Amino acid sequence: MSTFSKLMLGTVQFGMNYGVANTSGKPSFDTVKAILKTAYDGGVTALDTAPEYGDSEEVIGRALKELGLSGHFRIVSKIPAVPEGASPEAFFETSIRHSLKRLQTDILAAVLLHVESDGIYLDALKLQKAKGLTELAGISLNTQAHADDGADADCLQVPASLLDHRFDRCFGKEGRHCFIRGAYLQGMLLMPEEKVFIPEILGRRRQLEKLGVPMAELALRYLFGKAGSKSVLTGVETLAQLQENLRIAELPPLGDSDLAEIDRIMAAPLPEICVSPFFWPEYRKRASGGGRK
Repeated sequence: MSTFSKLMLGTVQFGMNYGVANTSGKPSFDTVKAILKTAYDGGVTALDTAPEYGDSEEVIGRALKELGLSGHFRIVSKIPAVPEGASPEAFFETSIRHSLKRLQTDILAAVLLHVESDGIYLDALKLQKAKGLTELAGISLNTQAHADDGADADCLQVPASLLDHRFDRCFGKEGRHCFIRGAYLQGMLLMPEEKVFIPEILGRRRQLEKLGVPMAELALRYLFGKAGSKSVLTGVETLAQLQENLRIAELPPLGDSDLAEIDRIMAAPLPEICVSPFFWPEYRKRASGGGRK
């Protein structure tokens, strides 16, 4: 396989309870197998995982082997934070080899630095390509302070959504693939209104709902229309969630009028503390009267 599918399956839920909207918990092993088989049958050939996602890598490796699908997915994994005083190159090789063993595969399609500040070690990560351990080397970006990092990366993972445009300038670079995460803002775009604890998100969501397109469809179709080589990453806890994502992936792009209205609604970007789950603990702290003013 030479390319990544436009819909990518996130697997953090396979190894741990994850997401503010997760009500199902970690899926059973049989459910994971069913999800992987359905994803493959539906044309999804890209998986995202990491050593820090509980036992996600072990679960994937075992499930793909039992399904007879080992080697049929392009797997992207990550490198944990580089320990102080460690040799980055040696640490990267050890980490990747451990991931390969857990995943029961010989090479990764891409390896990303999981901590964006470790981007200073990108050249050392690229050396792992010559060792035959990974095809691509990149960075998982998270905060606006690092939005311009990774100019020389083979690939980037960035958050983006209807409400989050911090990394829009990362898309469209020739020869670089982007993995887009956060399409549903960890479920904040889909959960019942009473559970949305950020009023700024709720306000914009209500404006977007006036377009008359179901929010899940609107969120994914908007991202599929982004320029450049990309995969939209969505995690699921249930088979039904995956089936819905596969259905949406087959729909046509949004029309020009819908795109123009989205641009109008988002003309004034929301603050990073609202759209980044990384900062939500700080948001809650400020909202309760603590922290910086």
